[in-house]
Amino acid sequence: MAKPPEEMIFIGVSEPGGPDALTLLKAPVPLPAADEVLIKVHAAGVNGADLRERQGKYPVPPGAPDIMGLEVSGEVIKVGRSCQTLKPGDNVCALLIGGGYAEYAVAPEGQCMRVPNGVPVIDAAGLPEVFCTVWTNMMDRCRLQAGETVLVQGGTSGIGFAAIKIAKAFGASVFATARTAAKCEAIRRFGADAAINYTVDDFHDVALELTNGRGVDVIIDIIGGDYLPREVALLAHGGRLMIINLRGGKIAEVDFGHVHSKHLTITGARLRPRSIAEKSAICRSLEANVWPLFEDRTIMPETYAVFPFSEAAAAHRLMESSEHIGKVLLVP
Repeated sequence: MAKPPEEMIFIGVSEPGGPDALTLLKAPVPLPAADEVLIKVHAAGVNGADLRERQGKYPVPPGAPDIMGLEVSGEVIKVGRSCQTLKPGDNVCALLIGGGYAEYAVAPEGQCMRVPNGVPVIDAAGLPEVFCTVWTNMMDRCRLQAGETVLVQGGTSGIGFAAIKIAKAFGASVFATARTAAKCEAIRRFGADAAINYTVDDFHDVALELTNGRGVDVIIDIIGGDYLPREVALLAHGGRLMIINLRGGKIAEVDFGHVHSKHLTITGARLRPRSIAEKSAICRSLEANVWPLFEDRTIMPETYAVFPFSEAAAAHRLMESSEHIGKVLLVP
C-alpha cells in the first residue's frame, strides 16, 4: 500500500458566495484518530447543505473541518489503532461531518460502510447521506410499515429517490411530487405508484383522491413553508409528518385540530449534528437492511452527473438549478 502524500488538493471557498467562489486549494493530508480511517477519495457526493455552507448560511457543527463534503467513496489506506473492522485496501463509502471535497478524507470507522457488491465505487459516493437520512427518518422514526402509504415531496432529489426505493422495497405504496413531466416520468421509473406534478395539481387533492379520502400515513417533507398546513390536513389517522428540510420557510400557520383529532405525529431531524454512535448505528442498519437490496439489484444508484474537482462550480450550479434527477458527484 503506497504511503499517502503529505499534501492534497481540496475544493475550498475564497469567500462566501456563488458557485464561482469555489476554488482548488492545498492542505496537509489529515491524520486519522484512533477510531478513524483515512480514505483515498474516489468520489464525493454533492448535497444541499454544501450549497448553503458555500454561501455562509449553514452552521457547521463543532469539530467539523473547514472543508465541505458530507459523503465520499474510496479506498481505505490507513486505519487508526483502535479500528477493528476495516483494513487498508477496503473499498468503502462513508458518512462524514465534513471534509469530503478533498483527495483524502478521514471518517470514524463506524460511519464507513463497505461498498455493496455490484455497485461501482464512484457511484457509491452518492449513497451514505441520502440513504442514512431516509432510513433513520422514514423507517426508524416514522415506523413506515408494509401496506401503508407515503407521500414523498421532491421525488427526484437524492432524498426522494432513496425514499421511493426503500418504501417500495418494504411494501409501502408511494406517491411523490415533482415540477415537470420529465421528472414525474422519472418518479414512475423509480417505482412510485403515482407521480404528482405540483405545478399542475395540488398534491393534497390528488393524494386524497388516490386514497379514497383516507389520507396518507407518512409524509417525507423537504420543503416546509406553506406545504405544512396542507400536509397536516392530508395525514390519515395516526399519520406521521417528517420534516427533513425547510427550504420553503420555517414558519407556517397549521390547524392543530388535525393533530389532536387524528392522533398525528409531527417531527423533524438533522443528520449531521448527531453523535458518532448514532450515525454508526444508522450505518449498521443500512448494511443489514438496505445493502442486500443493492446486491440483488432491487435498488441501484441513480447518478445524474459526475464532475471533476476543477468543475465544482458547474456541479453546484446544476444542483441549484434543480434540473438534475438523482445524485451529482465530484471526482478528484
